[in-house]
Amino acid sequence: MTERYHHVTREISMGVFRYENRYAAPTKEQRERYMAGTSEERHFGPDGEIMLIEYREAAYLKDDIDGVRILFTGFRDRQKARQEAERRAGLHQRKQPQKNVAAAGKKAGEEPKPGESKPG
Repeated sequence: MTERYHHVTREISMGVFRYENRYAAPTKEQRERYMAGTSEERHFGPDGEIMLIEYREAAYLKDDIDGVRILFTGFRDRQKARQEAERRAGLHQRKQPQKNVAAAGKKAGEEPKPGESKPG
C-alpha cells in the first residue's frame, strides 16, 4: 500500500504480529511506527478484559483472559481487529460457567420440608 502526502510517497507495510505471552509486547520500532498519535480504547468480553486500542494505522488487541496480544498494522486491518475482539469476547462468554444453575426449590440455608431428605 502506498500513501501520498504533499507529493511525498511512503510505503506502509501491513501485517499482523502475534504475541503469545501477556508480558510480550510490540518492539520500540513497532510502537513508534504504528502506535503513535491519538488512540481510542474499546473494551469487550465478560468484564472488559479484552481491550482494543485503535490508532490511525494500527490496532492493538490485548486479551487478558488468554494472555494474547496482537498488533494489526495497516488502516484496513482495523476492521479485522474489531472482528477478532468480538470473536474472542463471544468465545470467552461461551466458556464462562453459567450463573445461578442451582436446582430450583430451596434457598440457601433453608431447612428441608417434612418428608424431604437432608442433603449429605
